[in-house]
Amino acid sequence: MDELINPNPVVHERRATQRSSKPIQKQPVDSALGSGEREPIDALEIFEHIRDINDPEHPYTLEQLNVVSEDMIEVDDVRGRVSVQFTPTVAHCSMATLIGLSLRVKLWRSLPPRFKVDIKLSPGSHSSEAAVNKQLGDKERVAAALENPNLLAMVNKCLAGPAGAGAAGVAP
Repeated sequence: MDELINPNPVVHERRATQRSSKPIQKQPVDSALGSGEREPIDALEIFEHIRDINDPEHPYTLEQLNVVSEDMIEVDDVRGRVSVQFTPTVAHCSMATLIGLSLRVKLWRSLPPRFKVDIKLSPGSHSSEAAVNKQLGDKERVAAALENPNLLAMVNKCLAGPAGAGAAGVAP
């Protein structure tokens, strides 16, 4: 890249996270493989999955740039729904769709298939908010984007994590 979209982003420290002390209510599992219990997935678990995604433009994680935070995540474990809002560092960020696509792919790869994942920009955080949200919410557009080897390579680079380790060779 010749010119950075945001040449001087504000970088935040990695936050310490901690589970609440309330007891975890295990969910009954009823499947063809047998019955049992599983711990529900919560916003902290989702945040742990996405916090170390690399920003496509800077050598920082989405957490360090305050693009994602635990309080912007909603989880309905019973209904199998996860909603993540993210905030680009600038309102005209051309990387917003790539960031959203990286969030979606990371959660597709990390969560059980029973979950429906919604990724959206935080309200008022982007000059093309409606267009970006429409792209991120359209399954056909997302699938077509991930068929593009160059775009998939960029997503995998974002998902490699701060140390370069990750799911670089895994298909969506």
